[in-house]
Amino acid sequence: MATKMVGPLGRDTRANRIILTLLGTGFIALLAAAAAVFWVQRDNEASSALVSHTLAVEARLGAFASANERLETARRGLLLTGEPAFQTIMDEAETSARRHLTILAGLTRDNPRQQQRVARMQALLGAYHGYHERSIGLTDEARRAMLAGFMNDTGVGYVRQTRRIVDTMMAEEFQLLREREARQKQTQFLFTAMLAATGLLILVVAAATLLLIRRNLAALRASQEELANLNLGLEQLVDARTAELQRANSEIQRFAYIVSHDLRSPLVNVMGFTAELEAARKAIAGYAERSDRDGWAPPDKDTRLAIEEDLPEAIGFIRSSTQKMDRLINAILQLSRQGRRTLAPETLDLTAIAHGISDSLHHRIEETGTILTIEPLPGVVNDRVAVEQILSNLVENALKYLRPGVPGIIAITGRKDYGRVVVEVADNGRGIDPRDHERIFDLFRRSGTQDQPGEGIGLAHARALAYRLGGFIEVKSALGEGSAFRLILPSEWRGENNDE
Repeated sequence: MATKMVGPLGRDTRANRIILTLLGTGFIALLAAAAAVFWVQRDNEASSALVSHTLAVEARLGAFASANERLETARRGLLLTGEPAFQTIMDEAETSARRHLTILAGLTRDNPRQQQRVARMQALLGAYHGYHERSIGLTDEARRAMLAGFMNDTGVGYVRQTRRIVDTMMAEEFQLLREREARQKQTQFLFTAMLAATGLLILVVAAATLLLIRRNLAALRASQEELANLNLGLEQLVDARTAELQRANSEIQRFAYIVSHDLRSPLVNVMGFTAELEAARKAIAGYAERSDRDGWAPPDKDTRLAIEEDLPEAIGFIRSSTQKMDRLINAILQLSRQGRRTLAPETLDLTAIAHGISDSLHHRIEETGTILTIEPLPGVVNDRVAVEQILSNLVENALKYLRPGVPGIIAITGRKDYGRVVVEVADNGRGIDPRDHERIFDLFRRSGTQDQPGEGIGLAHARALAYRLGGFIEVKSALGEGSAFRLILPSEWRGENNDE
C-alpha cells in the first residue's frame, strides 16, 4: 500500500497536525529544559550549602581539637615546671575551646547526634577544668605521684575521651561530605544528560519541522502558481462574460426602449378613440334626453341601458386599463433611460442628501405626523443621482406604508463596516411578511394590502441601481413590526468600467 504523503500547509489537516505536534513537542522540551535547569540550580545551591556547612563543622572541630591539645600541653608544662606562663596559655586555650564548642553547637543544630557529642565535649571540658583546679592545690609529694602515673591521670582520660568524640564527629562529617559530593555529581550528571536529551530532541523536532515546512512551502508555491494561472484565465473569462453581459444588457435596454416607445403609438390611438367614444356616448345620451323632453319616440329599454350603463362602464374599463398601461410604459421607458445613463462617482455627503430628501417630503411628513430622524452618516464615493433615487424610494415607501392610527417613526442611520457603508432606513409601519422579502424586489410585484398607488417598480429599480453601484439592498421585517431596509455600498466605488 502506498504511503500517504503530507499535503500542503494550510490545506492538509494531517500536515497541520504534525507540524503543530512537533512545535508543541519542541516547546515542551524547552520548558522541560528550563525546569531542569531551575531544579538543578536549586539542588546545587542546596548541596553547595550543605558541603560548605560540613566543611565549616570540620574546620571548627579541627580548631577545637587544636585548642584542646594546647590546653593539655600547657597543663603538663605547668605541672612539670610550675611556670605561671603555662597557666596563661591554658586559660587562652580553654577560652578558645569553649568558643569553638559554642559555635559547633550552633552549626550542628540540624544533627541530633552531633549535638549530643558537642554537649558531651562541653561536659568533659568542664570536668577537665574542675580537675585542673583541684590539682593545683596538691602538695609536692602528691604532685610527684600524679606525674609518675601521668598516663593514667584523670585529666588525660578527659582529653582522650574528647579526642575520640572529635574523631567520631570528624568521621561522620567526612561521610556526610562524601554523600553530598556524590549527590552533587549525580545531579550534574542528570543535568548534563537531560540537557543532551533535550538538545537532541529539539534538533530532531527542528529538523522535522523545517523539512515539513520546506515541503509545504514548495507545495504552496506550486499551488500559488497554479492559482495565479487559474486566476489569469478566470479574469479573462470574467472580462469576456462581463462584456457579453454588458452587450446583452444594452440590447435588452434598447429593446425595452423600442418596445415601450412603439407601444405608445397604438396606446395613444386607443386612448384617443376612447375619448371619441366617450364624446359619442355623451352625444347619444344627449339625444336620448332631448327625445324624452320633446316627446319623440324614446329608445327602447335595451338601447337606453346600453347608453346609460354599458357604454360608460366599458369606456371606464378601457380608460383605466390604458392609463395603467401608459404608466407601466412610462416606467419601463424611465428604467431603460436610467439603465443607459453613465454613472459618475463623486464624494457624497450622505447626511446632506438625507436632509435634502427629508426637505422634499416635508409636506407629506407633516401631513402624516411622522417623526423623521437622521443620524450623521458616513461619507461615500458613488453616483449622486443613483444614491438619491435609492434613498428617496426607501423613505417614500416608509411614508407610504405607515400603520393606520399609529404615529409614524422613521430613522435613517449609517455606519462604516469593513470597507463598506451601510445606510439603514427603519420605520414602525405595517411590516412585510418574511415570505415576501424577495418578492418585493421583483418587477411589477407588490406585497400586502394594495391600498396605495404604485406599479411595483420602485424597489426593483432601487435594487438594480444598488447592484450597478457595487452594492445591494437587504430587508429585515415582520408583519406589524415595521421594516428596516439596508443599503450597502462600497466606501469608494470607482465606476462600472473600472476594476473594483
